[in-house]
Amino acid sequence: MERLGTVRLGTGIGWRPAIAEAVEAMAGIEWVEVVAENVCPGHLPDSLRRLRERGVAVVPHGVGLGLGGAERPDPARLAALAERAGALGAPLVTEHIAFVRAGGERAASRGLEAGHLLPVPRTREALAVLCENVRIAQDQLPVPLAVENIAALFSWPDEELTEGQFLYELADRTGVRLLIDVANLHTNHVNQGEDPSAALDALPLEALAYVHVAGGFERDGVWHDSHAHPVPEPVLAVLSELASRVRPPGVLLERDERFPSAAELEAEVTRIRETVEAAERAPVTVGAAAPATVGAAASRQRLVTATAPEKAEVDEEAGEAVRTRLALGQTALLSALVAGTPAPEGFDRGRLRVQSRMLTAKRGDIVASLAPELPRILGEAYRPGFLRYAAGRPLTGGHRADALAFAFHTLRHDPPSERGARRELRDWWIERSGRASLVGRPWARWARVARFALLGR
Repeated sequence: MERLGTVRLGTGIGWRPAIAEAVEAMAGIEWVEVVAENVCPGHLPDSLRRLRERGVAVVPHGVGLGLGGAERPDPARLAALAERAGALGAPLVTEHIAFVRAGGERAASRGLEAGHLLPVPRTREALAVLCENVRIAQDQLPVPLAVENIAALFSWPDEELTEGQFLYELADRTGVRLLIDVANLHTNHVNQGEDPSAALDALPLEALAYVHVAGGFERDGVWHDSHAHPVPEPVLAVLSELASRVRPPGVLLERDERFPSAAELEAEVTRIRETVEAAERAPVTVGAAAPATVGAAASRQRLVTATAPEKAEVDEEAGEAVRTRLALGQTALLSALVAGTPAPEGFDRGRLRVQSRMLTAKRGDIVASLAPELPRILGEAYRPGFLRYAAGRPLTGGHRADALAFAFHTLRHDPPSERGARRELRDWWIERSGRASLVGRPWARWARVARFALLGR
């Protein structure tokens, strides 16, 4: 397994515009991570520029490549990620082991967007596709790539590898680095009964790039990886267990919403740092590490024996057949989650219903963040209205188009009861959809009449 030297990052926090000032003032922050799709290379926020000038490393964290999907990575998305890495002077870039879209020509279906990270099947065919996609990305990026394990509410039927085995084989076959999210290991423990210790035992810790730590909550036996709650003790326990095995090159707190005070954020970062330091200082009892080491060695040996034939290169035709089978499976699953089609055979239907509701809620949250005027205009009617709109209407054209479509649907089929709110929502849609450019031209009156007819007003 060939690998470049490890980048020492230290302790960091996810940079978000809402906490930019707090992050800048926080003591002991050695690096930050930004959502790659949320920054523009030519217009970096002043806060990020100041952090860089102070020597704070900035790592772009992508969410849109879909490396676990059936299609090869989109060249435009890869180029955009590479551009952000260059603009930020990043030591590496990161993405997820997930698929985020499906359908299209290969699956003889319309394209579907999940709007979220979904798990790939831990099968040898899916692993082969993932490995090729990772290699394509590595070839196009100017800095090393690390990939992250994700949290999952459900698992695919007939999986062939454990999470630890899957990650080990991915790193072994591609040389990619691993971003290990200990909160996601805890999530998969609660939701699927997977043992975090067994996953850590199987990992190639020499491939570790850095570690994510985040909070969540449990409801009705399901752990929700919210990134909006304090980091709980069980997640810190997994972090401690990882740090007792290897010194993490970097560790980072992720918080995406419901931000606490600056003092509370700093206290959480301090707690994470102290957890790692305590684990590194803890004496190891003679013989205590033997079971884990033996278990990991045995697990890896079983994996090598089981997958040796699969490592042989496949010809292009066979590779395309594998991608097509994966595309059909992912399209059927995503269609069940976002378009209301029947759940594919073998999946836990209850968990898929929970995942479907989560995807819709997240989609509504993203629209609200991109178009904050909509929840302001609609008030308490925004969320139930969006849920009614999204039912049976999968995301296909991006979230900004989704906001416009939701506004148009609301005006036509579910208008606000207050006249002022109706007028404001109509004006918002007209302006954002480009119809406002007609005003003041010779045909403006005709356009206004046609517009009102179109809107049913």
